[in-house]
Amino acid sequence: MRHPFRAGAAVVALTAALAACGSPSGGDKGASGAGPSAVRAPLTAPSAGPGAAAPGGSPAPRTSEPPKLLSDELTPATGSFTRKQKEYLVDRVPRGMDPAAVLQTGQETCDRLGFLVKADRDVAVGAIVTGEIAGAEPAVEHLCTRHRDLLREAALGYADGTYRGERLRPGRYHDVSPTGNCTWRITGADGKSLASGSASAGKRASVTVPREARAFTSTGCYAWLPEGVHG
Repeated sequence: MRHPFRAGAAVVALTAALAACGSPSGGDKGASGAGPSAVRAPLTAPSAGPGAAAPGGSPAPRTSEPPKLLSDELTPATGSFTRKQKEYLVDRVPRGMDPAAVLQTGQETCDRLGFLVKADRDVAVGAIVTGEIAGAEPAVEHLCTRHRDLLREAALGYADGTYRGERLRPGRYHDVSPTGNCTWRITGADGKSLASGSASAGKRASVTVPREARAFTSTGCYAWLPEGVHG
């Protein structure tokens, strides 16, 4: 039986162990460089778009991303990039940055996914669902395609939050290592409660989202994964 534990702590502990062990890259072999992988929070507030009003009512100054290296400029200091590596780097390398360092970030993402899959597959998928492993989609699509099944499953999962309308997918789901304050609620038309419940830390719970559901809210459950869709 899988020993349950809090998913957020699991991701931190397992990826720290990976870094300490100096795990080799899980991506294609080729040129690489040093560069840390970013990890973003599961839920972030939307930023103001270009031209949004600044305090006082004045339009905010427009900001633009730094120019990126063109495809034919993506060359490492030594060696060469594979086709897949170069595809990953297109539109990702700001001028003045070593392309190999950007590539290393993607390869480290693949390493983290591979390490988590071996320890706990559900935690690996949950880390994609919540965004704790940032940049998973492009890294998997170009550098570690063996993990595409994780992306497919994550695309059908839910992180903590509220989902309505087209974002709701009827079906049965199980949570991923909930905290001690995991609660969930499903409501129908006019806000009528259809189902609700809670789960204790380390104890898996399941929930069925019916077709008549209009909203699904989860708090403290980390992530919910669809049942019966493992690759």
